[in-house]
Amino acid sequence: MSYSELIQGYFERSVALQWYWTVFILVIGGVLGFSAFRQRPDLITTLLVMVLFAGFAYKNLGAIEATAEERHAFLTAAKAVPDEGPGAADVRRARTALDPVMPAYDIPAARYFHIACSILTVAFLGAAEWRRRQATDQPAAK
Repeated sequence: MSYSELIQGYFERSVALQWYWTVFILVIGGVLGFSAFRQRPDLITTLLVMVLFAGFAYKNLGAIEATAEERHAFLTAAKAVPDEGPGAADVRRARTALDPVMPAYDIPAARYFHIACSILTVAFLGAAEWRRRQATDQPAAK
């Protein structure tokens, strides 16, 4: 692959990574909105939403990690392209401009943040259900 193809692949993976995070945040917003506006307690619905969200979060995290690894592979390959030979001046010029804006992705930090957000979301779902039950003085079992 040429240097320009590697750089294009790097930025395509960056866009894909951003989309996975955007979808994750939108789903959290939808789940929290759904839970916040429900008025009647319903343990089965709450448990179902928790399980479905946990499954989504698990798969989304896997997609984020895989895409970040692909992005890292493109970055590594782009940095390995020699800057001598035909087109060397163009590669050097591009590297000078692009290297500062192409950082490595911290996969463990992203993983921990994703897990923390997921745990907080599930905790909110449980707390909202508990609050609805307290407001109606209904027993916990259905």
